Amino acid sequence: LTHLLSKDEGIRIPNSHTTTTAATPRRTLTHSMVRTALDEVADNGAFVRSDATYRSTIESGGDFPPEVGRYHLHVALACPWACGTLSALYLKGLDHVISYSVTHPTWGRTRPDDEEDTHAGWHYRNPGDGPVANPAGYGKFDVDDACIPDTVTGCKTIRDVYALAGDTAGKYTTPVLFDKVTKKIVNNESSLILRILNSSFNEFAKHPEVNLFPAELESELQELNEWIYPTINNGVYRCGFAQTQEAYEEAVYPLFDSLERAEAILSKRRYLTGDKFTWIDLRLFHTLVRFDPVYVTYFKCNLKRIADFEHLPNFVRDVYQVAPIKRSINIKHIKMHYFTSHPTLNMYGVIPAHNGFDLDAPHGRHAMAQQS
Repeated sequence: LTHLLSKDEGIRIPNSHTTTTAATPRRTLTHSMVRTALDEVADNGAFVRSDATYRSTIESGGDFPPEVGRYHLHVALACPWACGTLSALYLKGLDHVISYSVTHPTWGRTRPDDEEDTHAGWHYRNPGDGPVANPAGYGKFDVDDACIPDTVTGCKTIRDVYALAGDTAGKYTTPVLFDKVTKKIVNNESSLILRILNSSFNEFAKHPEVNLFPAELESELQELNEWIYPTINNGVYRCGFAQTQEAYEEAVYPLFDSLERAEAILSKRRYLTGDKFTWIDLRLFHTLVRFDPVYVTYFKCNLKRIADFEHLPNFVRDVYQVAPIKRSINIKHIKMHYFTSHPTLNMYGVIPAHNGFDLDAPHGRHAMAQQS
Protein backbone atom coordinates (compact mmCIF):
# COMPACT_ATOMS: atom_id res chain seq x y z
CA LEU A 1 0.00 0.00 0.00
CA THR A 2 3.03 2.29 -0.20
CA HIS A 3 1.63 4.16 -3.19
CA LEU A 4 -1.62 4.80 -1.27
CA LEU A 5 -0.08 6.04 1.98
CA SER A 6 -1.12 9.59 2.67
CA LYS A 7 -1.50 11.90 5.60
CA ASP A 8 -4.48 13.41 4.34
CA GLU A 9 -14.75 -20.47 -0.19
CA GLY A 10 -13.11 -17.46 1.47
CA ILE A 11 -12.39 -16.88 5.11
CA ARG A 12 -14.54 -19.02 7.37
CA ILE A 13 -15.23 -17.02 10.49
CA PRO A 14 -14.94 -19.29 13.55
CA ASN A 15 -18.29 -18.41 15.10
CA SER A 16 -18.13 -21.65 17.09
CA HIS A 17 -15.49 -19.97 19.26
CA THR A 18 -17.78 -17.26 20.53
CA THR A 19 -19.05 -19.14 23.57
CA THR A 20 -18.24 -22.15 25.66
CA THR A 21 -21.86 -23.28 25.82
CA ALA A 22 -24.52 -24.30 23.33
CA ALA A 23 -25.92 -21.39 21.38
CA THR A 24 -29.54 -21.84 22.41
CA PRO A 25 -31.46 -18.58 22.06
CA ARG A 26 -33.02 -17.40 25.29
CA ARG A 27 -35.94 -15.72 23.59
CA THR A 28 -38.32 -17.09 20.96
CA LEU A 29 -38.96 -14.70 18.09
CA THR A 30 -42.66 -14.61 17.46
CA HIS A 31 -43.36 -11.87 14.91
CA SER A 32 -42.23 -12.76 11.41
CA MET A 33 -39.11 -14.37 12.97
CA VAL A 34 -37.19 -11.11 12.68
CA ARG A 35 -34.26 -10.41 14.98
CA THR A 36 -31.17 -8.33 15.60
CA ALA A 37 -27.86 -9.08 17.29
CA LEU A 38 -29.46 -8.16 20.63
CA ASP A 39 -31.68 -11.24 20.29
CA GLU A 40 -28.79 -13.66 19.81
CA VAL A 41 -28.21 -14.59 23.42
CA ALA A 42 -27.56 -18.05 24.85
CA ASP A 43 -29.10 -19.50 28.01
CA ASN A 44 -26.08 -18.37 30.03
CA GLY A 45 -26.51 -14.77 28.88
CA ALA A 46 -23.66 -14.87 26.34
CA PHE A 47 -23.92 -13.16 22.95
CA VAL A 48 -23.74 -15.71 20.13
CA ARG A 49 -23.42 -14.26 16.64
CA SER A 50 -25.20 -16.32 13.99
CA ASP A 51 -23.59 -17.15 10.68
CA ALA A 52 -24.32 -15.03 7.63
CA THR A 53 -26.92 -16.59 5.33
CA TYR A 54 -25.71 -15.60 1.85
CA ARG A 55 -22.31 -16.90 0.77
CA SER A 56 -22.18 -16.92 -3.03
CA THR A 57 -19.18 -15.58 -4.91
CA ILE A 58 -18.59 -13.57 -8.07
CA GLU A 59 -16.65 -15.36 -10.79
CA SER A 60 -16.58 -15.73 -14.55
CA GLY A 61 -18.86 -18.54 -15.67
CA GLY A 62 -20.75 -18.56 -12.38
CA ASP A 63 -24.21 -17.41 -11.40
CA PHE A 64 -22.80 -13.97 -10.61
CA PRO A 65 -20.19 -12.95 -13.21
CA PRO A 66 -17.98 -9.87 -12.71
CA GLU A 67 -19.48 -6.95 -14.62
CA VAL A 68 -19.20 -3.19 -14.36
CA GLY A 69 -22.31 -1.63 -12.84
CA ARG A 70 -24.07 -4.89 -12.01
CA TYR A 71 -23.57 -4.98 -8.24
CA HIS A 72 -24.48 -2.70 -5.35
CA LEU A 73 -23.00 -2.64 -1.86
CA HIS A 74 -25.21 -1.67 1.08
CA VAL A 75 -23.16 -0.41 4.01
CA ALA A 76 -23.40 1.29 7.37
CA LEU A 77 -20.35 3.41 8.17
CA ALA A 78 -20.76 2.62 11.86
CA CYS A 79 -20.57 -1.14 11.35
CA PRO A 80 -16.98 -2.42 11.41
CA TRP A 81 -17.83 -5.35 9.15
CA ALA A 82 -19.60 -3.22 6.53
CA CYS A 83 -17.19 -0.30 6.72
CA GLY A 84 -14.33 -2.72 6.18
CA THR A 85 -15.79 -3.75 2.83
CA LEU A 86 -16.11 -0.09 1.85
CA SER A 87 -12.45 0.41 2.78
CA ALA A 88 -11.56 -2.48 0.48
CA LEU A 89 -13.72 -1.06 -2.31
CA TYR A 90 -11.80 2.21 -2.09
CA LEU A 91 -8.41 0.49 -1.77
CA LYS A 92 -8.99 -1.50 -4.93
CA GLY A 93 -10.39 1.49 -6.81
CA LEU A 94 -13.75 -0.13 -7.50
CA ASP A 95 -16.18 2.67 -6.69
CA HIS A 96 -16.71 3.18 -10.44
CA VAL A 97 -17.53 -0.54 -10.82
CA ILE A 98 -19.73 -1.25 -7.80
CA SER A 99 -22.23 1.33 -6.58
CA TYR A 100 -22.97 1.69 -2.89
CA SER A 101 -25.37 3.28 -0.45
CA VAL A 102 -24.92 4.33 3.18
CA THR A 103 -27.57 3.95 5.89
CA HIS A 104 -28.39 6.42 8.62
CA PRO A 105 -26.42 5.46 11.75
CA THR A 106 -29.38 5.38 14.14
CA TRP A 107 -31.54 2.28 13.91
CA GLY A 108 -35.21 2.93 13.25
CA ARG A 109 -38.43 0.95 13.24
CA THR A 110 -38.52 -1.01 10.00
CA ARG A 111 -42.30 -1.57 10.11
CA PRO A 112 -43.51 1.58 11.90
CA ASP A 113 -47.13 1.03 10.83
CA ASP A 114 -47.29 -2.41 12.47
CA GLU A 115 -47.62 -2.11 16.25
CA GLU A 116 -46.79 -5.78 16.76
CA ASP A 117 -43.57 -5.62 14.74
CA THR A 118 -41.04 -3.83 16.93
CA HIS A 119 -37.96 -4.65 14.86
CA ALA A 120 -35.50 -1.76 14.57
CA GLY A 121 -32.61 -1.74 12.15
CA TRP A 122 -30.70 0.05 9.40
CA HIS A 123 -32.68 2.50 7.30
CA TYR A 124 -32.01 5.03 4.57
CA ARG A 125 -32.52 8.76 4.69
CA ASN A 126 -31.78 11.56 2.25
CA PRO A 127 -29.29 14.24 3.33
CA GLY A 128 -31.28 17.20 4.58
CA ASP A 129 -34.21 15.13 5.85
CA GLY A 130 -35.49 15.98 9.30
CA PRO A 131 -33.74 14.54 12.36
CA VAL A 132 -34.27 10.93 13.40
CA ALA A 133 -35.29 9.74 16.88
CA ASN A 134 -33.99 6.52 18.38
CA PRO A 135 -36.25 3.42 18.43
CA ALA A 136 -37.67 4.51 21.79
CA GLY A 137 -38.56 7.94 20.43
CA TYR A 138 -35.82 9.92 22.15
CA GLY A 139 -33.27 12.26 20.62
CA LYS A 140 -32.90 14.20 17.39
CA PHE A 141 -30.10 12.82 15.24
CA ASP A 142 -29.36 14.67 12.04
CA VAL A 143 -29.23 13.28 8.52
CA ASP A 144 -25.90 14.43 7.16
CA ASP A 145 -24.26 14.32 3.74
CA ALA A 146 -22.59 10.98 4.48
CA CYS A 147 -25.99 9.29 4.14
CA ILE A 148 -26.53 7.90 0.63
CA PRO A 149 -30.02 6.53 -0.06
CA ASP A 150 -30.59 3.34 -2.02
CA THR A 151 -31.47 4.61 -5.49
CA VAL A 152 -30.92 1.17 -7.02
CA THR A 153 -33.91 -0.62 -5.47
CA GLY A 154 -35.64 2.33 -3.85
CA CYS A 155 -35.74 0.40 -0.58
CA LYS A 156 -36.12 2.47 2.56
CA THR A 157 -34.58 -0.08 4.93
CA ILE A 158 -32.04 -2.89 4.78
CA ARG A 159 -34.91 -5.15 5.81
CA ASP A 160 -36.69 -4.18 2.59
CA VAL A 161 -33.60 -5.14 0.58
CA TYR A 162 -33.65 -8.60 2.14
CA ALA A 163 -37.39 -8.89 1.52
CA LEU A 164 -36.90 -7.93 -2.13
CA ALA A 165 -34.41 -10.77 -2.43
CA GLY A 166 -36.88 -13.25 -0.90
CA ASP A 167 -35.13 -13.61 2.45
CA THR A 168 -36.65 -15.92 5.05
CA ALA A 169 -33.82 -15.90 7.62
CA GLY A 170 -34.98 -12.73 9.40
CA LYS A 171 -31.70 -11.03 10.34
CA TYR A 172 -31.04 -7.88 8.32
CA THR A 173 -27.35 -7.08 8.55
CA THR A 174 -24.83 -5.05 6.60
CA PRO A 175 -22.84 -5.35 4.43
CA VAL A 176 -25.03 -6.64 1.62
CA LEU A 177 -23.65 -7.27 -1.85
CA PHE A 178 -26.70 -7.11 -4.12
CA ASP A 179 -27.11 -8.16 -7.75
CA LYS A 180 -29.13 -5.59 -9.69
CA VAL A 181 -29.88 -8.06 -12.52
CA THR A 182 -31.31 -11.01 -10.57
CA LYS A 183 -32.47 -8.94 -7.56
CA LYS A 184 -30.67 -11.42 -5.34
CA ILE A 185 -28.28 -11.02 -2.44
CA VAL A 186 -24.92 -12.40 -3.53
CA ASN A 187 -23.25 -12.30 -0.14
CA ASN A 188 -23.72 -10.79 3.31
CA GLU A 189 -20.63 -12.22 5.01
CA SER A 190 -18.11 -9.40 5.29
CA SER A 191 -15.03 -11.60 5.18
CA LEU A 192 -16.18 -13.24 1.95
CA ILE A 193 -17.09 -9.90 0.42
CA LEU A 194 -13.54 -8.74 1.18
CA ARG A 195 -12.21 -11.69 -0.81
CA ILE A 196 -14.60 -10.96 -3.68
CA LEU A 197 -13.54 -7.32 -3.83
CA ASN A 198 -9.89 -8.34 -3.61
CA SER A 199 -9.81 -10.51 -6.72
CA SER A 200 -13.08 -10.83 -8.66
CA PHE A 201 -12.97 -7.39 -10.32
CA ASN A 202 -9.25 -6.94 -10.96
CA GLU A 203 -9.77 -6.46 -14.70
CA PHE A 204 -11.77 -3.31 -13.89
CA ALA A 205 -9.97 -2.12 -10.74
CA LYS A 206 -7.89 1.05 -10.68
CA HIS A 207 -5.55 -0.66 -8.22
CA PRO A 208 -5.46 -4.37 -9.15
CA GLU A 209 -1.99 -4.60 -7.56
CA VAL A 210 -3.50 -4.18 -4.08
CA ASN A 211 -3.73 -7.69 -2.62
CA LEU A 212 -5.22 -8.14 0.83
CA PHE A 213 -5.02 -11.95 0.55
CA PRO A 214 -1.43 -12.87 -0.34
CA ALA A 215 -1.33 -16.62 -0.98
CA GLU A 216 2.01 -17.10 0.76
CA LEU A 217 0.52 -15.78 4.01
CA GLU A 218 -2.76 -17.71 3.90
CA SER A 219 -1.89 -20.11 6.71
CA GLU A 220 -0.48 -17.41 8.99
CA LEU A 221 -3.50 -15.19 8.38
CA GLN A 222 -5.90 -17.97 9.29
CA GLU A 223 -3.95 -18.68 12.48
CA LEU A 224 -4.14 -15.01 13.45
CA ASN A 225 -7.86 -14.93 12.71
CA GLU A 226 -8.44 -17.93 14.99
CA TRP A 227 -7.84 -15.69 18.01
CA ILE A 228 -8.33 -12.13 16.72
CA TYR A 229 -11.87 -12.71 15.46
CA PRO A 230 -13.43 -14.45 18.50
CA THR A 231 -11.67 -12.49 21.22
CA ILE A 232 -11.21 -9.00 19.68
CA ASN A 233 -13.42 -8.39 16.61
CA ASN A 234 -16.35 -10.29 18.04
CA GLY A 235 -15.06 -10.09 21.61
CA VAL A 236 -16.13 -6.49 22.05
CA TYR A 237 -19.69 -7.49 21.12
CA ARG A 238 -19.56 -10.44 23.51
CA CYS A 239 -18.75 -7.91 26.25
CA GLY A 240 -21.33 -5.34 25.22
CA PHE A 241 -24.26 -7.66 24.57
CA ALA A 242 -23.66 -10.00 27.51
CA GLN A 243 -26.68 -10.32 29.75
CA THR A 244 -25.00 -11.89 32.77
CA GLN A 245 -21.88 -11.03 34.76
CA GLU A 246 -20.44 -14.46 34.02
CA ALA A 247 -20.85 -14.05 30.26
CA TYR A 248 -19.30 -10.59 30.40
CA GLU A 249 -16.27 -11.75 32.36
CA GLU A 250 -15.78 -14.72 30.02
CA ALA A 251 -15.41 -12.19 27.20
CA VAL A 252 -13.64 -9.18 28.70
CA TYR A 253 -10.51 -10.88 30.06
CA PRO A 254 -9.73 -12.82 26.85
CA LEU A 255 -10.30 -9.56 24.94
CA PHE A 256 -7.56 -7.77 26.82
CA ASP A 257 -5.27 -10.80 26.77
CA SER A 258 -5.53 -10.74 22.99
CA LEU A 259 -4.99 -6.98 22.80
CA GLU A 260 -1.76 -7.49 24.73
CA ARG A 261 -0.85 -10.25 22.27
CA ALA A 262 -1.49 -7.95 19.31
CA GLU A 263 0.50 -5.22 21.04
CA ALA A 264 3.49 -7.56 21.36
CA ILE A 265 3.36 -8.51 17.67
CA LEU A 266 2.99 -4.92 16.53
CA SER A 267 5.89 -3.81 18.69
CA LYS A 268 8.13 -5.70 16.26
CA ARG A 269 6.20 -5.62 12.99
CA ARG A 270 4.51 -2.81 11.10
CA TYR A 271 1.58 -5.12 10.31
CA LEU A 272 0.48 -8.39 11.87
CA THR A 273 2.35 -10.59 9.38
CA GLY A 274 5.28 -8.25 8.72
CA ASP A 275 5.54 -5.54 6.09
CA LYS A 276 2.46 -6.50 4.04
CA PHE A 277 -0.90 -4.95 4.83
CA THR A 278 -3.61 -7.64 4.68
CA TRP A 279 -7.26 -8.25 5.47
CA ILE A 280 -6.41 -9.24 9.05
CA ASP A 281 -4.87 -5.79 9.63
CA LEU A 282 -7.92 -4.13 8.10
CA ARG A 283 -10.32 -6.02 10.34
CA LEU A 284 -8.25 -5.41 13.48
CA PHE A 285 -8.05 -1.72 12.60
CA HIS A 286 -11.82 -1.41 12.24
CA THR A 287 -12.29 -2.76 15.76
CA LEU A 288 -9.53 -0.67 17.31
CA VAL A 289 -10.57 2.62 15.69
CA ARG A 290 -13.97 2.22 17.39
CA PHE A 291 -12.58 1.07 20.71
CA ASP A 292 -11.87 4.28 22.63
CA PRO A 293 -14.77 6.36 21.25
CA VAL A 294 -17.34 3.59 21.80
CA TYR A 295 -16.37 0.19 23.19
CA VAL A 296 -14.60 1.41 26.35
CA THR A 297 -17.82 3.04 27.54
CA TYR A 298 -20.67 1.40 25.69
CA PHE A 299 -19.47 -2.20 25.72
CA LYS A 300 -17.74 -1.94 29.14
CA CYS A 301 -14.34 -2.78 27.61
CA ASN A 302 -12.68 -0.58 30.19
CA LEU A 303 -9.71 -2.45 31.61
CA LYS A 304 -7.57 -0.27 29.36
CA ARG A 305 -7.97 2.15 26.47
CA ILE A 306 -6.19 1.62 23.16
CA ALA A 307 -4.54 4.98 23.88
CA ASP A 308 -2.92 3.39 26.94
CA PHE A 309 -0.95 0.89 24.84
CA GLU A 310 2.43 1.82 23.40
CA HIS A 311 2.12 0.41 19.87
CA LEU A 312 -1.58 -0.15 19.10
CA PRO A 313 -2.44 3.56 18.76
CA ASN A 314 0.28 4.09 16.16
CA PHE A 315 -0.85 0.97 14.28
CA VAL A 316 -4.33 2.50 14.13
CA ARG A 317 -2.91 5.83 12.95
CA ASP A 318 -0.75 4.10 10.34
CA VAL A 319 -3.74 2.34 8.80
CA TYR A 320 -6.09 5.29 9.16
CA GLN A 321 -3.72 7.58 7.30
CA VAL A 322 -3.95 5.44 4.17
CA ALA A 323 -6.16 7.79 2.15
CA PRO A 324 -8.77 5.26 0.88
CA ILE A 325 -9.22 3.86 4.39
CA LYS A 326 -9.46 7.31 5.95
CA ARG A 327 -12.16 8.08 3.38
CA SER A 328 -14.31 5.27 4.81
CA ILE A 329 -14.06 6.29 8.48
CA ASN A 330 -16.76 8.48 9.99
CA ILE A 331 -16.41 8.83 13.77
CA LYS A 332 -19.66 10.78 13.97
CA HIS A 333 -21.62 7.92 12.40
CA ILE A 334 -19.77 5.37 14.54
CA LYS A 335 -20.66 7.09 17.81
CA MET A 336 -24.17 8.00 16.77
CA HIS A 337 -25.06 4.44 15.83
CA TYR A 338 -23.91 2.67 18.95
CA PHE A 339 -25.10 5.22 21.48
CA THR A 340 -28.52 5.81 19.88
CA SER A 341 -29.66 2.49 18.42
CA HIS A 342 -30.20 0.20 21.41
CA PRO A 343 -32.61 1.69 23.99
CA THR A 344 -32.07 -1.25 26.34
CA LEU A 345 -28.43 -0.15 26.63
CA ASN A 346 -28.82 3.65 26.37
CA MET A 347 -32.47 4.65 26.56
CA TYR A 348 -32.17 8.37 25.89
CA GLY A 349 -29.51 8.18 23.17
CA VAL A 350 -27.08 10.57 24.83
CA ILE A 351 -23.75 10.49 22.94
CA PRO A 352 -20.53 10.92 24.98
CA ALA A 353 -18.14 13.70 23.97
CA HIS A 354 -14.84 11.82 23.59
CA ASN A 355 -13.77 10.95 20.02
CA GLY A 356 -10.70 8.91 20.94
CA PHE A 357 -7.02 9.70 20.42
CA ASP A 358 -5.75 11.84 17.55
CA LEU A 359 -5.79 9.67 14.42
CA ASP A 360 -3.81 12.19 12.36
CA ALA A 361 -0.81 12.40 14.68
CA PRO A 362 2.52 11.08 13.34
CA HIS A 363 2.90 7.33 13.86
CA GLY A 364 6.53 6.68 12.97
CA ARG A 365 5.91 3.17 11.65
CA HIS A 366 7.08 3.64 8.04
CA ALA A 367 10.61 2.61 8.86
CA MET A 368 9.74 -0.58 10.71
CA ALA A 369 11.42 -3.58 9.12
CA GLN A 370 9.77 -6.95 8.93
CA GLN A 371 10.72 -9.14 11.84
CA SER A 372 9.74 -12.67 12.58
